[in-house]
Amino acid sequence: MRLGYFGPAGTFTHAALLASSHAAGEVEAIPLPTERETILAAGAGTVDAALVPIENSLEGGVNATLDTLALDEAGTSVRIVGEEVLPISLALIVRAGVALADIDAVFSHPQPLGQCRRYLAEALPGRRAVAATSTVEAVRSVAEATDAPHAAIGTAAAAGLYGCRILAEGIEDEHGNETRFLWVAPAGSDPFGTAHAGGDTVAPGFKTSIVFHGAGDATPGWLVDCLSEIASRGINLTRIESRPLKRQLGHYLFLADLQGHEDDPQVAEAIERLHVHCEVVRVLGSYPSAA
Repeated sequence: MRLGYFGPAGTFTHAALLASSHAAGEVEAIPLPTERETILAAGAGTVDAALVPIENSLEGGVNATLDTLALDEAGTSVRIVGEEVLPISLALIVRAGVALADIDAVFSHPQPLGQCRRYLAEALPGRRAVAATSTVEAVRSVAEATDAPHAAIGTAAAAGLYGCRILAEGIEDEHGNETRFLWVAPAGSDPFGTAHAGGDTVAPGFKTSIVFHGAGDATPGWLVDCLSEIASRGINLTRIESRPLKRQLGHYLFLADLQGHEDDPQVAEAIERLHVHCEVVRVLGSYPSAA
């Protein structure tokens, strides 16, 4: 089985893939350069499934993943088929010979930079925070910048990969930091054999992710009316997040995770009723919950 992931090797997404039960057996792990390109590869069938980060317990949603699934045409070619949750521990990484006082800039993916905001303000006040495409790319750039005293935020594995030194470990602002990842696969496929058998009650071991928005979103109570369709049927809403519709200020789409499978009668009815209030209602996938 060919499994894509937001890479390169040594990223947290790579670690989540290696820790997944889906990586057991004969698997080819294929790194991809961005969250969008990872999703595109799954939609095109280049890989059987692909893993992307979706949210962090400190920094919230990963916008590149959210927007690709909700707004990009690439998002319509895939379905979410699973999830992984990975504990996150971050390290401050430098080239050999660089001391804490020498550091003039800190590189990392925007999510880890945000997860270490307090540490950076206290330990490295005034230093530039520079966004990189991934934690591993940040470590690689620091290793190659032999004329500059840069630092990276990344993993101990990435430090070893590029011959760098760890100055501090566990620098995330809150312990218990976790990131959730989604498996996406070509629409209509079931690479992990996790299809729901169906039943008369809400399946507690499944989640359904949806996106919805509507022309009535500027009217009082519109979102309450939408959410009431879910709550009145005894369905637990485990997550909701808004993103700009990218049309004009004040208009948003909503991404929500519901407990249960889209084929459960209550869930199916709630989704159908959302069409009364919304222009667009789209199921992104129903899949086994990691928790």
